[in-house]
Amino acid sequence: MAVILVVEDEAFIRVIAERMIQGWGHQTLSAGDVDEALSHLRSPQHIDALFTDIRLKTAPFGGIELAYEAIKLRPKLHVLYTTGNSLTDKAKALFVEGAHFLQKPYVDQQLQKSVEDLIAA
Repeated sequence: MAVILVVEDEAFIRVIAERMIQGWGHQTLSAGDVDEALSHLRSPQHIDALFTDIRLKTAPFGGIELAYEAIKLRPKLHVLYTTGNSLTDKAKALFVEGAHFLQKPYVDQQLQKSVEDLIAA
């Protein structure tokens, strides 16, 4: 079982992702914005992975920058990015080292495989 911090500013999408992840036996922590995510990351709570949307509307910076801050706080954290927008190779080059990516919209099996691959890395 892993603890996964899910960061998504669309509440409906966040809840659905959390329910899927919990259904596979993992624990989730929830954040609707960067401040909430950083609060979790600064806490003593064990966290194995960060699953974050790249575009966070309410944030001064998005998921890519959040991941860099998260890695500073927790160097061994696994990162899985997601977005509904198309990404260029230039944008993907900004990902933290070793990060995984899942294109939206995704289905249950795609998210499950991405989470399994992420945890196994």
